Amino acid sequence: MVYKIFTVGLMATFEIYAAIGTGMVFGLNSLTLFLTTVVGGIIGVFVAAFLGEKIKQLIAKFKKPKPTHPNKQQSKRTLLMLKLRDNYGDFGLGFIGTFLMGAPISMGIGIGVGVQPKKLINWCLLAVVIRCFAFSYFFNYVKDLF
Repeated sequence: MVYKIFTVGLMATFEIYAAIGTGMVFGLNSLTLFLTTVVGGIIGVFVAAFLGEKIKQLIAKFKKPKPTHPNKQQSKRTLLMLKLRDNYGDFGLGFIGTFLMGAPISMGIGIGVGVQPKKLINWCLLAVVIRCFAFSYFFNYVKDLF
């Protein structure tokens, strides 16, 4: 049982949706699944914030930033996250972005575009707790229907 909980928590560090599905397959109850994914998700937010700052400092140390070309193509995820930030500010990038793409991606893009990590961490943590609660109980309810 400990290995199952550890596996679900480790998966939640990177992707909560996969962790919840794995927890359901492992037969974890709703409360255990919720607590495990919340802890894993919170660890993921702090790891992404810590590594994002360190990687940004390391790159800045060795390479001067180049001006971006206006016609340069960006990925769809990056464009979505930047659109969220432009329209909804830090809330959009941290909270809504965490629901859509996940906390590590939201943190990475947010730190990359210059959002203060403390503001972003608060929104990401709130979104992780709400998302874990909603999806762990929702998927358990759906599982009980069949």
